[in-house]
Amino acid sequence: MSHAIVETEQHRDLRAAVAALGARYGREYFTSVVRDGKHTDELWAEAGKLGYLGVNLPEEYGGGGGGITELAIVLEELGAAGSPLLMMVVSPAICGTVIARFGTDAQKRAWLPGLAAGTTKMAFGITEPDAGSNSHRLTTTACRDGDDWVLTGRKVFVSGVDVADATLVVGRTEDARTGRLKPCLFIVGRDTPGFSRRRIAMELAAPEKQFELVLDDVRLPSDALVGDEDAGLLQLFAGLNPERVMTAAFAIGMGRYAVARAVDYARTREVWDRPIGAHQAIAHPLAQAHIELELARLMTQKAAALYDAGDDAGAGEAANMAKYAAGEAAVHAVDQAVHTLGGNGLTSEYGLASLITAARVARVAPVSREMILNYVSHQTLGLPKSY
Repeated sequence: MSHAIVETEQHRDLRAAVAALGARYGREYFTSVVRDGKHTDELWAEAGKLGYLGVNLPEEYGGGGGGITELAIVLEELGAAGSPLLMMVVSPAICGTVIARFGTDAQKRAWLPGLAAGTTKMAFGITEPDAGSNSHRLTTTACRDGDDWVLTGRKVFVSGVDVADATLVVGRTEDARTGRLKPCLFIVGRDTPGFSRRRIAMELAAPEKQFELVLDDVRLPSDALVGDEDAGLLQLFAGLNPERVMTAAFAIGMGRYAVARAVDYARTREVWDRPIGAHQAIAHPLAQAHIELELARLMTQKAAALYDAGDDAGAGEAANMAKYAAGEAAVHAVDQAVHTLGGNGLTSEYGLASLITAARVARVAPVSREMILNYVSHQTLGLPKSY
């Protein structure tokens, strides 16, 4: 597992290449897209053409044949350049992974080449108004009707439904033997009758919008079900572990971007005839932020390596820890960066203040830090549950 600690030359080359792409777009591109209410279509298309969006997907379907390790590098470097692509977390990482691992040959042929090229996007619907972290309480149900499935329910905080060709929806079906409900994943095309969306207004400067979905007796063919009806939970977590790794990469990239801006400012901003970065009260907190981001990245690399090696249980623990560490590190890094710039840290010109809200996202999504602490206390430490 040494490759999880020291990156290969191939990985370093990938970082450099993606960093160069990110630099050509950068923060100005990103903020102009947000300001104009547009999407990061140009960057997405170019990243797709260069093969970066599908590095984790199988080569036979147009992907790079790598893993979440490589995909996380791509997202982190774009984020460090100030132009992260949130839909990478969802489209290739969750949906692409689930279909590649569990889909039928027909599903793989239908979806993976487009997901790999970036010409097709897929959203992911799991969270519900009354069921956030508790996926056992999902009320979106799927019933058999002849050869079809009929899906009914609601989802909230679904990113990018407006730009997605389909949404991978987590529903629950009744187990014929026990009568208990178990999770299953369905591909729902954007124009399917009964499938509607409503935008949720967010205090978040992001090109990707959030939606509430309503599934009102949505009729789906039998091949809309991904994988085996009886392996729903396994399939679900096969998508959620990459989601946590990618969220960590997203947060680390954002933190690196903020620290780099602050360091640049601290080197050049002079007060009392010396750069403010010469003062330890400025320098040490930035050094600390950098250390925290590096530590979080190390755990992210470990989680990705475990996942790519097929160790789902080990990856689950590490991915949760990586997401926790990266969320905390990003919040600290952004806070310190804004503070370093003083009043300038709150101006539109420097563009750091909007990251205060954005950095919070990694603390609450896709799973809150409290739920991660629950996971570690129960699963890792063997402490009793409070719920």
